This record gives sequence, C-alpha cells and structure tokens, in this order.
Amino acid sequence: MKNMLLAAAAVAVLSVSALAAQKTYQVTGPVLDVKDGIVTVEKGKAKWELAVDAAQAATVNTGDKVTIEYTMTVKSITVKADKAAAKKADKPAKKK
Repeated sequence: MKNMLLAAAAVAVLSVSALAAQKTYQVTGPVLDVKDGIVTVEKGKAKWELAVDAAQAATVNTGDKVTIEYTMTVKSITVKADKAAAKKADKPAKKK
C-alpha cells in the first residue's frame, strides 16, 4: 500500500512538472490566409505562419482579427561541433 502511494505521488509530481514546462505564447492580428493546415496572421510588418488542425482552421476566415495561443515544441536537435574549440585542440602545445 505504501509503495502504491509513493508511486501515485511520483506520477503526480512528474505530471505537474510536465505541465509547468509547457509555456504558452500568443499572437494577435488579422488573418491573411487559411489553407493546407496553416493560418497566416499579420503582426505589425511580420507574417506569422502557424500550423493548425482542421477543426481550428474551420473557425476562422481571411480578414478576421484573431488572438492565437500556441506553444513551441522541439521536433529535433542537431549538435554541431564548436569549430574554434576543435582548432584549438588540434594545435600543438607551445614550448617554453
């Protein structure tokens, strides 16, 4: 019984941590275009293209002023070698 309570508490803590890490952002402006799962919103001089599901896309039309809440999610990470560090490591040590 004690183990079950500890496991439930651990799951609760991890769930709260995962939710807290998901920060939301928003963009407000007129809709310039809605097609192929992309809503284009103009904010100042910038054009924001945001992926959207079909149900959400069906609720807006070109010209509507909208506020869109979104999150940023990493799709992949590529680590590249630091060129300056690599060159420094390749040089022979100076003799005194």
